Amino acid sequence: METATLETKVLDAAEALFYGRGLQTVGMDQIRSASGVSLKRLYQLFPSKDTLVLAYLHRRDERWRAELTRQVAAVTEAPRERILAVYDWLDRWFREPDFRGCAFVNSFGELGAASEPVAEAARAHKAAFRDYLSGLVAAAGLPEHLTDQLFLLAEGAITTAAVSGGPEPARQAREAARALMDAAG
Repeated sequence: METATLETKVLDAAEALFYGRGLQTVGMDQIRSASGVSLKRLYQLFPSKDTLVLAYLHRRDERWRAELTRQVAAVTEAPRERILAVYDWLDRWFREPDFRGCAFVNSFGELGAASEPVAEAARAHKAAFRDYLSGLVAAAGLPEHLTDQLFLLAEGAITTAAVSGGPEPARQAREAARALMDAAG
């Protein structure tokens, strides 16, 4: 089997296990079992669990941001509606049966104090999301200071939805985002 195919199988298994159970509770043997890749080959692909964790976070970041961008771009051409579409996308994500909150916040909570690479991956993900929102705010002709407020609304909705187990925080954050935009003019 090709290396890329094996890496995909391992990363698929790692993502399901790490996101579902947490980084620290999942061992390489569990990933081996879930992926069907021998332990020897697994370690050839990812020499350490830390390497695998970072590969998982990198892939999740790319996929998460690409899906958000795709969904928002498909909604409308109206710049303010695109901002609100971010919260609509969050609502859909929160309704997924395996939703467990933000993988980056979860990873940072588990390992951020002990692993600078994990902390940096979380920071980079959040900075990229904030930058994306900043672009939407600029395209809508709104003041830049709204970016941080809209970012905090989204982040708060993600955390609250994970804890509460329901999608309502996305709708509430959307309403607050609309009010902020209306107040800004």
